[in-house]
Amino acid sequence: MRPRILLTILFTALFVIVSGCGTTPNCPTCGTTVNGAYTIVDVIAVPEHNPTGEPGGPFNSFDISTIAPNATGTGGPYLDFISDRIGIAMQVIDTSQDLAVFSIQGQNGVSDAGNGASPCPTEPQPGITTNPPIVEVIPPTVDVFGNFVRYACRTDVSWEGGPTFHLNTGFGPSGNLGGFPGAQCCASRANGVNPMSGPDGNTTTPDGKVLFVGNGSSNVIVFDLTTMKLNTSPPTPPTVLATIPTGVSADYDGPQGISGCIASWNGEAGSATDCGDDRADEVAYDPTHHILAVINGDPGLPFITFIDMEYIVGATPPRTSVADPLGEGDLHCLPIDQNLAYGPYPVGYNPATGTYPFPSVPGGPFGYPLQGTGTGIVGTGTGPNGQTLPSPALDPGVGGSFNPPRCIVGQIYYDGAGGAASGGLGLTSTVPVDNVGGTLPCPDPSNPHVFSGVSGSAAADGPAGLVGIGTTPMGVSYVIPCHHGPIISYSTGAFCSQTPPFADPSCSGAISPAGLGGMTFDPNSGLWLLTNENSVATTQIGSLDAIQITADGPVVVNSFPMYDCMPTGISQGPGDNFLVGCADHDGETFPANEYIITNTSSGNINCVPPNTGIPNAPQNANCLEITQVGGVDETWYNPGDNKYYLAARDMLPVAVMGVIDAGTNQWLYNMPTGSNAHSISVDPSDNHAFVPLQAGAVCSTLNSAGCVGVAAEQ
Repeated sequence: MRPRILLTILFTALFVIVSGCGTTPNCPTCGTTVNGAYTIVDVIAVPEHNPTGEPGGPFNSFDISTIAPNATGTGGPYLDFISDRIGIAMQVIDTSQDLAVFSIQGQNGVSDAGNGASPCPTEPQPGITTNPPIVEVIPPTVDVFGNFVRYACRTDVSWEGGPTFHLNTGFGPSGNLGGFPGAQCCASRANGVNPMSGPDGNTTTPDGKVLFVGNGSSNVIVFDLTTMKLNTSPPTPPTVLATIPTGVSADYDGPQGISGCIASWNGEAGSATDCGDDRADEVAYDPTHHILAVINGDPGLPFITFIDMEYIVGATPPRTSVADPLGEGDLHCLPIDQNLAYGPYPVGYNPATGTYPFPSVPGGPFGYPLQGTGTGIVGTGTGPNGQTLPSPALDPGVGGSFNPPRCIVGQIYYDGAGGAASGGLGLTSTVPVDNVGGTLPCPDPSNPHVFSGVSGSAAADGPAGLVGIGTTPMGVSYVIPCHHGPIISYSTGAFCSQTPPFADPSCSGAISPAGLGGMTFDPNSGLWLLTNENSVATTQIGSLDAIQITADGPVVVNSFPMYDCMPTGISQGPGDNFLVGCADHDGETFPANEYIITNTSSGNINCVPPNTGIPNAPQNANCLEITQVGGVDETWYNPGDNKYYLAARDMLPVAVMGVIDAGTNQWLYNMPTGSNAHSISVDPSDNHAFVPLQAGAVCSTLNSAGCVGVAAEQ
């Protein structure tokens, strides 16, 4: 019997080697290089989520998750930060315990009824006579219709002649973060209005000391995680370091809320004026230059913002002056007029009195910012007692002024500018604000009758029709760089000359109707890499844009075609390898695929699968296609096991967590997950993957409440 047994073992071993399959239960499908599968080994309950809907309901709407070193001083070595739109908080998971340990939130948070809201910073100020002489330093924010924004700091800066946050519904100043908008409309992916929801994208500094969170109100909330204490009872929330607008917030707290905006997302691409600039979404951080990149990727004309974080993260001491002896302007990225609210101001606004005129209505002048009475229709609006409180004109084409944050490096708008769409005009990268020969403003509002972005200049935007851009309410002129997306071939997606003559008659400015995706800083080339799901008038052609921060602001210096992909997430792997996630959706039946690119410094990358069918398509270059997984949103590289992890929510027939060996660039495994499982992060110390999951069987005993699944290799 022994020879037969040995022969059987030999044939079994040979089969395993040839097929790449293991022999244990749940063995992965062929193509795997290890003898084991991935499976859910634990499920984590998320605070205040249950099947009854009180108070939070199931964990059915979430966004990005990030695992980072634990900077709180207690607990395990890593924490997972998850954007939770039903709990209206950033959920904090201790990955060593598989335990939710805190909810970072504002005053509208579900956990602890908002009592654990993060405070906005206070400082002792020279010359203040209060006892103690402690004052709030971050002013409130104004929305697209002139109303106070609840999802920023609810502060009182009247001590320096500034505004006091207040809404006529009774919400007043608290000195705390107001919070996040949560899941707007509803919790299901099919009906939710993602562009107006929050929290959204998030990331941290490499040491885990600072957390950046994109918000639905078109701003980035920055938290000091060293002030978060998990060993107190109750835990101590982290202090807010900054609330930085990247655009103009939607009108969440006006008389109509954002009902018009939500309706306009049903076929009108969110073009209603009350949408503002939608959410600040995906974020990425460059720790070398201390730059944060943020996309407002959803508006009709989406854009990316670059923010200087060197003072906020403590890399550089703040600049001080007689007017700002503590350097608060730098430490918290205050607005240029730092005693006034961020955002748009009407024609005739008087900063000395905080009022604006409206001669045809008795009882004026009227106070500004508005307390929830602004409607966006000039002259309308009433207060809580029925008194007339008319809305002013907040149209940059009419006039007024704008108070932007002072730490903005610049913005890039994807608005189709340049080339054939602009009558053959080219782009100019050697000026801070490119108005395309005076024909197109920058910033370029999706709706021309409302303010947009946080960039521009009076010299460039005034002649292009936006006379309200470039001057603050106190009359300070500013120049914040603003450029347009690249000119590319609408036939092939190739990068064109950015100035005429154009060799390809189809060369025109890139658009982004399916939205901008993820970005990352590439230390090999010194450029930022930004995904664009479809950069021309077909979803078959997307792009990966290379962006350089120049003396005149951020400029796209190259664009790499990504065919049959709709690129979304991007993660740097070992060396100069990057994984580009392919969404493969929006009405196109693309085969499942992902791309791994390399040699980014060469400037020659084309991701072109065989038999693409596009005439004159370029040759594939420095790009490897992986076809066993697709329909991806977020991606993650784990240095602990040198693998890429993919949240493939649109993979058919079921959503999966894909795994790719980053050393061999070989696909390893697809583990089924659940509906809309689009986020993923991995603990490098034990290689456990953390996957937020909606209510369903995959959550086991938490099937009706939703959970965070913990996946591990078997």
